[in-house]
Amino acid sequence: MLYFVATPIGNLKEITYLAVETLHNVACIYAENPRHSLKLLNHYDIKKPVLEYQKFSEREKCAEIITKLKQGQDIAVVSDAGTPLISDPGSVLVEELIAHNLPYTLISGPCAAINAVVLSGLSTSSFCMAGFLPERNRDRENFMARFASVQSTLVFYIAVHDVKKDLAFVHKYLGSRRASLVREISKKFESIIRFVLGETLDFVQKGEFVLVVEGAHETGAGEVVACDIPSKLQALIDAGIAKKEAVKIVAVELGLPKSEVYIQATKL
Repeated sequence: MLYFVATPIGNLKEITYLAVETLHNVACIYAENPRHSLKLLNHYDIKKPVLEYQKFSEREKCAEIITKLKQGQDIAVVSDAGTPLISDPGSVLVEELIAHNLPYTLISGPCAAINAVVLSGLSTSSFCMAGFLPERNRDRENFMARFASVQSTLVFYIAVHDVKKDLAFVHKYLGSRRASLVREISKKFESIIRFVLGETLDFVQKGEFVLVVEGAHETGAGEVVACDIPSKLQALIDAGIAKKEAVKIVAVELGLPKSEVYIQATKL
């Protein structure tokens, strides 16, 4: 059996009895970063072979894992923190397990996205895990277009060196929505900043970050009120954004054709 095992996000005690038991009983453990995982394993006196399983070598490692499973070995896969596959390696392995008709299960536990949604103070009735933003600007724009009109709470993972850049980008495409920046979940210096996108924030740019943003608002029967368009355009133009760029931003935010927004822009 293949076990995906959720591990602590911060506090080493944030792990289930079943997870510790499973890690004690498997033949070997595949970890995103073996050196990082050894801290947890040593804490619980888990003495098993720990092998590397990273995104860049997933295909190669999958073949190795499949072979061991067919030999009858039980194997655990862990990421650096939280639940495997959630913005971490593992999806390629799942495809291969299904293709080879091999069973797998999840030993559940911490997940940064879940913690962040609960801590955010925003709606928990429906939320969408967006993950990390792409690196290239063109990919980022296409990526954000998929989520701009989603009415569920949005969850973004942010690398520490990208915090300010990503906050500015999300504000640019989603507008002034309520948001929460959750830092160092379950660790000693856990903090939550609740704010409105576009506000200037004072925070320590260190540690792991999750950005939670309220979903798009529905107006009437789900249609955008026409008077919203010029006001949004004008606000962007007043902020120094070129009219052509403002048209693109508002079209993405409201889920409208650019041509429709452009008509309103010509009246300004």
